[in-house]
Amino acid sequence: MKVLITGTSDGIGREIALKFLACGHEVTGIDILPATIDGGRYTHFTADICGELPDIPPVDILINNAGVQDSGRDIDVNLKGSMRVTEKYAFHEGIKSVLFIASASASNGAEFPEYAASKGGIVAYMKNVALRLARYGATSNSLSPGGVLTSSNGRVINDGEKWGKIMAQTLLRKWADCAEIAEWAYFITAVNSSMTAQDILVDNGEQAKAEFIW
Repeated sequence: MKVLITGTSDGIGREIALKFLACGHEVTGIDILPATIDGGRYTHFTADICGELPDIPPVDILINNAGVQDSGRDIDVNLKGSMRVTEKYAFHEGIKSVLFIASASASNGAEFPEYAASKGGIVAYMKNVALRLARYGATSNSLSPGGVLTSSNGRVINDGEKWGKIMAQTLLRKWADCAEIAEWAYFITAVNSSMTAQDILVDNGEQAKAEFIW
């Protein structure tokens, strides 16, 4: 299948791209940064999803992953940028699946205000996309990770005191790595054909954490 993924130069997006390539698919990436994946079945466009988008032949799967955090542009990039990408590339005969990488903060609000708002908007927009994609027999879902081991989270991962407080609020006392999130993304888009309009929370039990005191 032909797969289009935004934000493929680092972190979760890069791991998703590598997963699809390892499974034999053709991958096109869009990122504001240069490519970090070699050629072959991978094609890269250096572009801002808030700017001019490249013309790309129809794809089977679209994964909206590109995003920023506490940037002053969170709503413009995370929400409006993903909407621009989806409206340009998703709605055509042959589309199989659209996935949005949202965040646990979309449901609990525990993030920078604009970031939480942008991801909450993504989940609502995902459901709107599901309604409109149904005519093609295609799915639209979102994946909401909790904490993920990425370089952008280094300031808390490498701070012993902050990390201890985070783990105390996490049922399984760990964070997911990017490769695991990529596995979830692959299943939701390439394997799944019946689940649509759903947000999948993968947070190691952070929101489920509760202490019963008697």
